[in-house]
Amino acid sequence: MRIARFSIDGNVAFGAVEGESAPGAEGLVLDIIKGIPYADFELSGTKVPLSKVRLLPPVLPNKVVAIGRNYAEHAAELGNEVPEVPVAFFKPTTSVIGSGDAIEYPSFSNDLHHEAELAVVIGRMCREVPRERVKDVVFGYTCANDVTARDVQQREKQWARAKGFDTACPLGPWVETDLDPSDLTIQCTVNGQQRQLGRTSEMVRSVEDLVVHITEAMTLLPGDVILTGTPAGVGPLTVGDEVAVTIEGIGTLTNKVIKRG
Repeated sequence: MRIARFSIDGNVAFGAVEGESAPGAEGLVLDIIKGIPYADFELSGTKVPLSKVRLLPPVLPNKVVAIGRNYAEHAAELGNEVPEVPVAFFKPTTSVIGSGDAIEYPSFSNDLHHEAELAVVIGRMCREVPRERVKDVVFGYTCANDVTARDVQQREKQWARAKGFDTACPLGPWVETDLDPSDLTIQCTVNGQQRQLGRTSEMVRSVEDLVVHITEAMTLLPGDVILTGTPAGVGPLTVGDEVAVTIEGIGTLTNKVIKRG
């Protein structure tokens, strides 16, 4: 099931996406969910065309835990080795935007990059999750763009500003709850030109590995997000670019880059 979060007439709701068309097409409709989707829920039967609503970030995470250098070719293209243990960092909730929202080019950077990623959405509070229970705590999957101020990342050696600025974490367009994440095509285009193309099977550490590793240290809450790393091909974004992340079985997350302010 595809679960979207949206606003219509000043109200925010979740809905199940029905239809097979692209986001924004007339053929897609939303069946409004009663309550929130992390617990048992019912479909209301009240349906609205997706083209008549504004898509919001599909979740409002308490935290976004991101993993760096989880694809060997990406690590190599930036002159890095695959780390012995997963490299984790946080992106603040204020960095989260939805499909169709603008990425604001930060004034303190001159080298902004796209990073297409599979995002894991947590469905229940969990800690110290054993590998065999990972599927029980995952709500679903969505597309992500770990937008990075590459020059700041290299200069400051600490990734908080480089990856945590406002609008640096596009998520969407919705969460797919019925998906095997082990071998999906993941790609990124800029102005329609392909930049990144890989498969989730190329990840050094799997979704199960990452959930186990992260929850050894911290409690994850419903709606929290794990970014699983990016394949090779990261590259620059400029003001006016339209960047799209497409993941097999999920859909396409699209954002335009604008000048901040």
